[in-house]
Amino acid sequence: MNIRLPGTVQHLASSPSTMSTQNSIDLRSDTVTQPSPGMRAAIAAAPVGDDVIERDPTAERLQELAAQLLGKEAALFMPSGSMTNQIAIRIHCKPGDEFLCEADCHVFNYEQAAFAQLSGIPAVTVPGDGGVLKREQLEGMIRPENDGMARTRLVTIENTHNRGAGRIQPFDVVEEICTWAHENGLVTHMDGARLFNAVVASGIDAASWSKPFDTVSICLSKGLGAPVGSVLAGSREMIAEARRHRKLFGGGMRQVGMVAAGALYALENNVDRLAEDHAHAQLLAESVRSVDGIGLVNGSADTNIVIFEVDPQFGSAQDFVDRLGARGVQTLAVSGSRVRAVTHLDVNEQQVRRAADAIMRVGEEIAVSALPG
Repeated sequence: MNIRLPGTVQHLASSPSTMSTQNSIDLRSDTVTQPSPGMRAAIAAAPVGDDVIERDPTAERLQELAAQLLGKEAALFMPSGSMTNQIAIRIHCKPGDEFLCEADCHVFNYEQAAFAQLSGIPAVTVPGDGGVLKREQLEGMIRPENDGMARTRLVTIENTHNRGAGRIQPFDVVEEICTWAHENGLVTHMDGARLFNAVVASGIDAASWSKPFDTVSICLSKGLGAPVGSVLAGSREMIAEARRHRKLFGGGMRQVGMVAAGALYALENNVDRLAEDHAHAQLLAESVRSVDGIGLVNGSADTNIVIFEVDPQFGSAQDFVDRLGARGVQTLAVSGSRVRAVTHLDVNEQQVRRAADAIMRVGEEIAVSALPG
């Protein structure tokens, strides 16, 4: 895997979207990245086949690499992380079964309760500490075998945790929860949309993170920079079943190598460079710490997501976002009081320092405007 030098950016001068926002620093998400020239070349050169009738050779290479990195028998490429998560839940549970998840996780909050709409499966949420559950919180939550009750079947964990400001799940806690689940006849799934951020930041390899889970989902179109795609990994039997449900959900694609090539390039080239994004997030975090009236959620930024709380006396999160936008920095208000900024491969250190300065200056402006008289 290649490591890029800090501060380098992969922009295409001919990209209309890049040209129209060339003076803006887009920190809304790590999903806004543009394909690099190398990635575009890989896409153009990709051998393809009909992945519904038989197999696509580029998708096969991607799936084999993903399975190898995650320490699983097999893997399956899909259009989105929502699909990989929902198919994982579906193959683990029958209609009327239920699964346990952390209350702020992506599966519960950002996927339209698809587990209920599409598969007839309810969720039981458990509030964590900044997105982190502990085993003792789950004890006693498995329903007894009773004809009048849902069957508790599955536990899901998100790593890193989006709404937890890119929080890395403590490795020992993950192992404890999965061990408890398996000892009690439950199965486990990891929503690892940003798993490789956890890998790079923790130094724990992807296979070790994945080992306690029956299935693992990873996203290639966030920090890794691919235009499209996620992968679900697990046993051969589970992935064969997942392939059937992918077709049912509309995820069976023809010459899918055209998008799988970008995802493969991302997995082969863009993992180690996530460390740059983490270092850049620390610059933003330091600027937040220096401003009265705003504070980091969870007090830190573990990876590439910085979320900060705006004191109500200084206005709303959207007010802060609008003021940053006027200074050429795009962020997101993720609640009435919280602002999110996400670093990624299309913002370099100089741009992040400008964004950090904008956060400090907006904070100063708001503080002055809030003074009485």
